[in-house]
Amino acid sequence: MSNPKTVSIKTPYWDIAADLYFPPNFDDKKTYPAVITAHPIGSCKEQTSGNVYGKALAEAGFVAIAFDRSTQGSSGGAPRYVEDPVLAVEDIRCVVDYAVTLPFVDAERIGILGICGGGGYVLNAVMTERRLKAVASITGVNYGRLCREAFTGFDPIGQMEAMGKQRTAEARGEAGRVDLFVPPSLEAAAESGTKDVDVLGATDYYRRRCVNDHAGTRALYSHRAASVGWDAFHLAETLLTVPMIVVVGDKPGGFGAYRDGLEIYARAASKVKELVVVEGATHYELYDQPEPVGQALAKLVPFFQANL
Repeated sequence: MSNPKTVSIKTPYWDIAADLYFPPNFDDKKTYPAVITAHPIGSCKEQTSGNVYGKALAEAGFVAIAFDRSTQGSSGGAPRYVEDPVLAVEDIRCVVDYAVTLPFVDAERIGILGICGGGGYVLNAVMTERRLKAVASITGVNYGRLCREAFTGFDPIGQMEAMGKQRTAEARGEAGRVDLFVPPSLEAAAESGTKDVDVLGATDYYRRRCVNDHAGTRALYSHRAASVGWDAFHLAETLLTVPMIVVVGDKPGGFGAYRDGLEIYARAASKVKELVVVEGATHYELYDQPEPVGQALAKLVPFFQANL
């Protein structure tokens, strides 16, 4: 069977697009463990979650399901570019609903992996979606924490007031305001004078290394308040009990994956948990660069083999 196969997953609200990656010599009469993969904030399934980690997990013997979150990529939903953590976690439940109907997937051996903001979403999802038996967070970010800090200029209350006014304006017929997460070009990033390794890495990844028309790299400003009040790690000490692996690079940037990784590793109630710090790696090098990705996969594949 060819890799990948694009499918449409029905939900109570609209369809979600996903790519299925299959193991070598795939036989649809057999059953396989599966790993769902969740893309970064403002990204899509064709970037790192599918073409890097999904593909590698399939080559290691898993059925991998890389999906686009609602309002993003090829998935349905309007208005577009809404980054709502509650909806993101519900999307994960719907993808699990789909996975358990596949005759070649062992419903008792489904895990999940997420990158960047997707890494925070999957950690939150496994606390209450108990059909997921293991979780991996790759340079995962607690998007709520990021929104309360850098993404609102450390002024969450003031920004939420402005978001409310913008939403009112849109409800009265004005055009929506869409903000870029990433500078529009490498030149624009250089001209801004930023030295932040994450901003520069994001620009290089999305504007040069892995350009994709389906990647939003943006968010509708009027619908961002829900993210400010959300916390990916809430109740982790009680509810995050499944086997967990957290992978971070040791070159921290402004998006905060390093600090978030160490925090959730310390807080999670999981009896089986592993923290992998990839030396010399930045946030965006863990998306697609062979050496750091190879180090991550050297830990991820045995982890899922042992826990699914």
